[in-house]
Amino acid sequence: MIHKKLWRCALVAALTWAACSAGATDGVEPRQLLIGQSIALQGGRNDYAAAVMDGVRAYLDKTNAEGGVHGRQIALRTLDDDNSGAQAEANARRLVQQDKVFLLFGSIEGGPSSGVLQAASELKVPFIGPMAGTPTLREPFQPMVFPVRAEHKDEFRAILEMARGTGVRRVGFMRTDSEVGLLHLRNVKALCHTLGMEFVADLPFQSNLSDARIAAMAQTLAQSQTQLVLNHGSIGAYEKLIRQARAQGLRVTFSAVNSGSTELARHLGELAHGMVMSQVLPSPFERRTPIAREYQDDFARRLPGKPFSYGSLEGYLSAKALVEALRLAGPQPTREGLIGAIESAGSLNLSGLRNSYGATRHQGMSLVELAIVTRDGKFLH
Repeated sequence: MIHKKLWRCALVAALTWAACSAGATDGVEPRQLLIGQSIALQGGRNDYAAAVMDGVRAYLDKTNAEGGVHGRQIALRTLDDDNSGAQAEANARRLVQQDKVFLLFGSIEGGPSSGVLQAASELKVPFIGPMAGTPTLREPFQPMVFPVRAEHKDEFRAILEMARGTGVRRVGFMRTDSEVGLLHLRNVKALCHTLGMEFVADLPFQSNLSDARIAAMAQTLAQSQTQLVLNHGSIGAYEKLIRQARAQGLRVTFSAVNSGSTELARHLGELAHGMVMSQVLPSPFERRTPIAREYQDDFARRLPGKPFSYGSLEGYLSAKALVEALRLAGPQPTREGLIGAIESAGSLNLSGLRNSYGATRHQGMSLVELAIVTRDGKFLH
């Protein structure tokens, strides 16, 4: 009789566990939340991505050390997309369909972020914190995507307005030769028209960018009498153009958007002096904002000796946004519940940084500041 009772109890327990498992949300385990990430590590060659990941790990390690989110540790499964949109989309599908992650998080660069967006939208999985300024992350409205940083269009506007005030009228644009690059080109041309500036040099490039192509781009700048160049895409490619232009003696001014600006300035050394770069975050080098103080204290404690940078601050802030979203989702999170909770809250707690999310628009932040690179390689906001 005792054996029969034990057998029945065991059977009930097994059936209950099976029923709960069948109804469970992917990636949500009793003690863990599994999050998926595709990012352009490029086999360790992308130091901007490495900086981003340092910031992400600093915040997630802090969160886990403090008990996680609703008693669950956050586990991050990261795949390298090698800065390829197609690979990023394949990575995202694998993370959702095979690895069974709860949501997708934290890509960088426009092409890969668009690839993850495609998978997230089709698979109905939230995509938190893409670290890219791609227009399609917001327009048309993407109900699965929650950007944190401002978009490149706002950065282009800030740089062009500043340049126009100094007498600049002739503008060039270095961009990826892709659908995303064309969207950015359209925005730059529209902004030039609005500001009464002339767009004179379109400089598309592909991943197999040759020295001959770089030299031809510099010649295009000379022949078109370009006064100011903006960029979108690889900082490595932009660095090559800047070096070639200076080697040819061109006096054109180069400005840059935020992505990898710390690393670009470090690579260029003296050639970066005087460059104006748009930033979508407060200065990571000063302690004038709550998020910068929080980041500096945690980063220095967990990664002693590593330098502060815009990349690691963006990784830190994006991870903070992820954690805040998970907290809003509650102790029994579902994907639908997480989306509804963020939209109902209207914003995420990001140490005083203004951000907004609603049922028909996921704006994130709109902060854009300009910083000039000093002679000693520092950024003065």
